[in-house]
This record gives sequence, structure tokens and C-alpha cells, in this order.
Amino acid sequence: MIHDTDRAPAGALFQDTGQRLSHMSRVKTLQALFKRYRRPGDIVFAWLFLAFALFLLFHLTSQTQYKPGGKVFAQPRFWPAVSLIGMTVFAALHLLGSALSERIEGRWREVGFWLRSLEYAGWFIAYAAAVPYLGYLPSTVLAALLLAIRAGFGSPRVLGAAVLSAIAIVLLFKSFLQVKLPAGQVYEYLPDGLRQIMLTYF
Repeated sequence: MIHDTDRAPAGALFQDTGQRLSHMSRVKTLQALFKRYRRPGDIVFAWLFLAFALFLLFHLTSQTQYKPGGKVFAQPRFWPAVSLIGMTVFAALHLLGSALSERIEGRWREVGFWLRSLEYAGWFIAYAAAVPYLGYLPSTVLAALLLAIRAGFGSPRVLGAAVLSAIAIVLLFKSFLQVKLPAGQVYEYLPDGLRQIMLTYF
């Protein structure tokens, strides 16, 4: 004869197994919800983007203002807060989706490619630093030539096209649109008439 006390361990075992299966089902459903195609380096980008979003969010109160008595939507802090909160939430979802997706080889090779790309940010910084000294026209022509050579285009035809493009850019922004740019210190050594033309149009 089998008593009820003998059935209790089996019932508890079935209940525990059911709970585990339910938990596994929820985990698999979560993975299926966020799983996606993951590119090399995606997890690194996800972490960096989330860290950047949190950094901006933590500095929100020191960089924006709140005016007592004003309307909520008109507060200087309201829309930056909305955008940064949304940015942080979506960055976290991106990280979660990347972590739950299958990894693809080549993560650090991709990160190395990103770091090499920072070289061109350095080129731009050097160009911006040269403009107050060399002037807009000489700096733009020099930058166009150097970047063309750096990219592997060394033929006279391509270099000539780079120079013409640089001159066209200068004429568009400085002469036609009259964008205010620093005058090159080197222009001070030019004759009076030519110096005035360079300061005005180039």
C-alpha cells in the first residue's frame, strides 16, 4: 500500500522540473526576442555607446537648467533629458541584443580598423589648426593634396583635381557664402592690394 507521504517527493520533483522548464522557456523567449545578426565588434560598440550615454545623462543636471514655475515642456532641461534617457534605454537594449546574439569572429580586427580611422580625425584637426596661420586657401589646397597622396592617389591628374576641388570649396564658402573664417597670418606679408584680396575672398 502506497501512502500520500510517499508521493510527495515525486510531486515536488515534477513541480521543480516544471518551474525549471518554465524558466528556460522565458529565457529562450527573451533570447529569441533580442537575438539578431551581430557584426564583428558590435559588443564593443554597444558598451562604448552605453558608457557615453550614461556619461551624458549623469552630467545632465550640471549642464542644463531648471526654472521653477515654468511649464514642463518649456524647461531647458526637459528635451535634453528625454533624448538622453531614450539614448540610454536604446543603448542598453542594443547591448542586450548584442550579448544574446551569436558572436562572429574578428572583433578586435574590427576595433583596430576603427582606431586606424581616427587618423583622419587627426588630419582634420591639423587642417583646422593650420588655417589661422596659413590662411583658408593655402591650408585647404595643402590638405587636399596630402589627403589624396595619403589615400594612394599620386597621379598628376588626380592631384590636379584635388587642387581644383579645394579652390572651388574656398570660393564657395569664403567668396560666395561669405563664411567668416580666421585670416591667415601669412597674408600679412603680402603686398597691400593682394593682401586685401586674400583677406576678403580667400
